[in-house]
Amino acid sequence: MRKIIHIDMDCYYAAVEMRENPALKNVPIAVGGDTERGVLCTSNYLARQYGVRSAMSSRKAKLLCPELQIIPMQMALYKSISNQIREIFQQYTDLIEPLSLDEAYLDVTECTLFNGSATLIAQDILTEIFKQTGLTASAGVSVNKFIAKVASDFNKPNGMCVVPPHKVIEFVQKLPVKAIPGVGKVMQQKLKDFGIENCIDLEPFTLLELEQKFGKMGVSLFNRVRGIDEREVCNHRESKSTSVETTFEHDIKIEQVNAELLDKLSIRLHTRLAKENKPITKLQVKLKFDDFVSKTKETQHGHFNLDLCHEMLVELAKQRPIHKIRLIGIGVGYGKEAIQQLQLFEQA
Repeated sequence: MRKIIHIDMDCYYAAVEMRENPALKNVPIAVGGDTERGVLCTSNYLARQYGVRSAMSSRKAKLLCPELQIIPMQMALYKSISNQIREIFQQYTDLIEPLSLDEAYLDVTECTLFNGSATLIAQDILTEIFKQTGLTASAGVSVNKFIAKVASDFNKPNGMCVVPPHKVIEFVQKLPVKAIPGVGKVMQQKLKDFGIENCIDLEPFTLLELEQKFGKMGVSLFNRVRGIDEREVCNHRESKSTSVETTFEHDIKIEQVNAELLDKLSIRLHTRLAKENKPITKLQVKLKFDDFVSKTKETQHGHFNLDLCHEMLVELAKQRPIHKIRLIGIGVGYGKEAIQQLQLFEQA
């Protein structure tokens, strides 16, 4: 079960401007072009009370709110603070997927801070953001990207919404279909023509029916209304390792880690390695015990060796002899040195 956090800064550009100029805090402001054909990027919450929204023309915004102050963008400043926030994220996980300067997904499944509590991790991130930047953010916490993103909007500003695994279906059933990514105004109307306005209205339809009616979008609709989203948090960085894991239905002893079990893991790993095509420099193994404590071990090695992985797993298990095993992982690491040597070899 993954632990995904979606962090969304509160009216980010406007919040930065209010931080830089405290005199703006109690007046309606927006950030964007203050011309006849200008468009707004965002507005503060006071301006939103008048109906002022992002992507609205400056002309219309001023008609709705004559006192509105429109501030020109300072993109270099927004980027600088965004980088500062990214550094805060990196204190908790390397799996960070930025969506824009002011929002990102974080996969904290492997984070051991606060005993692995994604709720407490998210709260600590919000606290650190405010402490270091003076800005507030909101967070959604759940088992996948879809639920986390929707949840982050529930308790804005400066709030958090947690959707635990057993509450996912109940949470989704209460959503309008427009909450599903990809459901814009055109798709909303198509769904409405079939009597579908809320996610719960989609449940009686089979996968085949939805696929026939809406194509690929039908598959997404079928999955989302069941709280399913298999998309991984992707940080777009060159991977430094490749690994596979398996979590057991019932905790096992190290003696039960046999050739059949390891062969299955090895097959999965080799499938992934075929896509990477990088020189191996390390072997890595991982055990998670019945008390959720994780232990890892790695050794320098130039190719994948399943027997050596098994030996490393046994050595790890000996560190905690009274505990059974909940999860096993095996993998390989890559090194820059080896990549450079391979490139030189290929050039020669």
